[in-house]
Formats: sequence, C-alpha cells, structure tokens
Amino acid sequence: MTITNPTLELIHQHRSMRQYKPDPIAREVVETIVIAGQRASTSSNLQTYACVAVTDTTKRHELARLCGNQDQIRQAPVFLAWCADLSKLDRACALRGHPHVGDYVENFLMAAVDVALVMQNATLAAESLGLGICYIGGLRNNTRDVIRLLNLPHYMFPISGMTLGVPNDEPVIRPRLPLPAVLQWETYSSDGIDEALHDYDAAMAATGIYDNRQVAVPGKPGQMEAYGWTEHSARRVSRPARTDLREVLHEQGFELK
Repeated sequence: MTITNPTLELIHQHRSMRQYKPDPIAREVVETIVIAGQRASTSSNLQTYACVAVTDTTKRHELARLCGNQDQIRQAPVFLAWCADLSKLDRACALRGHPHVGDYVENFLMAAVDVALVMQNATLAAESLGLGICYIGGLRNNTRDVIRLLNLPHYMFPISGMTLGVPNDEPVIRPRLPLPAVLQWETYSSDGIDEALHDYDAAMAATGIYDNRQVAVPGKPGQMEAYGWTEHSARRVSRPARTDLREVLHEQGFELK
C-alpha cells in the first residue's frame, strides 16, 4: 500500500539545486522561510540556532571562495549561514544572574541538532514556494574567516550554509539507501546490510551521476564493476577533513568537556 499526500510528495521531490536564476528573492520570502524553520522541534525550547542571510554580492563571492570556490554561492541571490548559537543563552544567564555552563559536548550537540532541524524545516518551506536549496558543508572549510566575515560572537559557530534561489536546472532525484539499511525494529542487526549496500550501488550507478565509471573489485584482481556509492563514500571518509574544527570550537567557547 502506498501512502501519500501533498506533504509527502513534496518531501520525495527534494534534490539539491546547484544552478540558479538571477531572480532576486524578496526579504519577506526569506523571513517566511526562516520563520517556518523556527517551528521545528527544539531541545527544551532553547532554540540554540541563528541564521545570517547574505545577499551582498561581494560578501557572497567571498563566501564562495571560503566554501571551496563553489559557483552556486555566487549565482544564488541568497546565502543562508546556519549557526549553532549559545550566545543568546549566555546573555540570558547574564541578565538573570545565573552561571552559563555551556562548555560540555552535550551543549554543542544540542545546538547542532537544533540547527539541523531548523534547516530541514526551512528547506521544505523554500521548496513549497517553488525555490531550490543546497546545503553547503564547505562553510566549515575556513571557519575562522567565516566567523570574522559574519561577525559571529563567542558561543556561535557556523554549522552549514544554504544557497537559496529560483532553480535553473532539473537535477536527477537521487535514490536513498534501501529501507532495511536504515529502519530496524526492536534491536539493531547488521544482517542484510551488505546486500542493501550492493543494491544501492546498482541504483546509484543507474542514475548516471558517476558517469558510468568502473572500479576494481576488492580482492579480485582484474575484475571491474560499476563505480557506486560504497566506493565513492569509502573514498570520501578514508581521508581526514577540516581537522582544525575542535580548535576553532574552543576559541568560540565550545570547550567540549
């Protein structure tokens, strides 16, 4: 039985947009999207997030450079920098005469989860208005420079960027992992995971996004197979990235005790 409704249909149409028309986005539209984001669940109603909307061309070009020279940041009329934000709680403690104990791992995890939730709500809101988005993890490539550029105070840290604009492309909707690789009942079991990953490799290869490349079969010299998600992802996580983040987090007040 297939269960669907307009909300589910919108969710299943999601894809990352990396080509945008130059059409400006009205300030009221950006505000509407962020307000919708705010309706996401938030731990203890602490709302440990903030968003910096950037429309200035020069600043967007600088952000493009800092985020891996991504042209979509130059194209999109709006760039949203989503940040973990404990600074408002720090201020609340100062106003009410309480100590702010915000230097534990839990505090940062709480803020990071809050940011992810508000971003996803904002994504659905934007897409319901016919706009496109793409998350920009590259915002963490040069965090010190981003912090300076956006004037982020102590107890704030950039988690992810988001381009926002009118789509100028129709990218393929990428399949997701088979449900058995994600949904388990009662307890977790790794049984069937390898088979699910094999099936997903085939599904991703069929989209053509890997340009029909071939890769050697591990442990079988001379044999080749389609380059798929497992090879692509294993290569991605086999090397370190953004190794200075702990240091910058400390500088921003997130001690991660």
